[in-house]
Amino acid sequence: MEGLGLTPLTKPQARALPDGLRGIVTVLNTPFTQENRVDLGSIERNVIRACEAGVAGFLVPALAGEVGQLSQDERVAMVRTVLETVRLYGEGRTPRERLISGEDGYLPPKEGARQVNDENGGSAIQPVEGIEETPEGRDAVLDLHHSPWVIGGSTAQDGKERIAAAEALLELGCDGILAWIPYTTDDQYEQEVRELASLKPPFLMLQDWDPSGPGLPIELIRRLFEEVEEFKALKIETMLAGPKYTAVLKATGGRLHVSGGWAVTQMIEALDRGVHAFMPTGMHEIYCEIFRRYAIGNREGATDLFRKILPVLAFSNQHLDISILFFKRLLWREGTYATPRCRKLQYQWDEYQERIADELIELAIGVSSSLHLLDE
Repeated sequence: MEGLGLTPLTKPQARALPDGLRGIVTVLNTPFTQENRVDLGSIERNVIRACEAGVAGFLVPALAGEVGQLSQDERVAMVRTVLETVRLYGEGRTPRERLISGEDGYLPPKEGARQVNDENGGSAIQPVEGIEETPEGRDAVLDLHHSPWVIGGSTAQDGKERIAAAEALLELGCDGILAWIPYTTDDQYEQEVRELASLKPPFLMLQDWDPSGPGLPIELIRRLFEEVEEFKALKIETMLAGPKYTAVLKATGGRLHVSGGWAVTQMIEALDRGVHAFMPTGMHEIYCEIFRRYAIGNREGATDLFRKILPVLAFSNQHLDISILFFKRLLWREGTYATPRCRKLQYQWDEYQERIADELIELAIGVSSSLHLLDE
């Protein structure tokens, strides 16, 4: 592509969906400085933490990243930083000459890891035989032979802006692109999907975002999957997401990659239903540990850990803006983000919600700390 002047940082590897992308794909909140600029140093720290936790990939930028408040230049800078950090993390090096917390904060990728594949399109998570419930055994569930996937978010209300964003993401070298396209009619939606697909991304992930409704029609999803080669993944975030996961997997014979996000309060149900990946925000270590336990057949242990964070999810999932406010504050309290600053959100919490948020942040930090103790 020409005209953007971008140099690809990485060449997307040929990785197959749905089997190639399993586990936790973290959605990055956008950190801002006190001067309201995008804080690339905080992004680096967040990406490093997530890599060390064992995430399968990143989505950036996204609705949870206040994408509507970002300029095109800011989007490009964020994605470039994530791609660079992921690549250099895999090489055991620090981005540019940046030192994290006064020292080289990078750790080499964990060895001996592999993914859990389901070639028949059935349950996404197959128990791994012969894995002990130890830190080493838990690490063996994840596939870190490849660097984490980087999925570029091209969401925009305007079709021309969406195409321009997608072109920039592909020129940078993202593994695939995600787009939320407002749905009016089947014909309108299909036309806009085909416009994105004409860019020939390695894969196109559509975001089925409708937290108060049923989302995209199942038949439209099935038909687009059969007819549009680039459409290989769907992120479902609707009311009653559980039955929709199953309906979509059944309609596509398990060949369409299906992930969940906003319905994180039903994460265990989603894993039971065969969802390939989950795309939450923050709490990297906790989510990856839930996935590890489930993947080795320890559903009870996964459920026990998941239930410990349910109060957090019940609070943060009241509204998208509450989620953004909460997880930025958590990342700030953990020392990952320099500020909890947000841009122009529709909703701001009051002093009562802020107090509850601080109590729940202590809970989340405590649960995460308990996992680190298990590794010692």
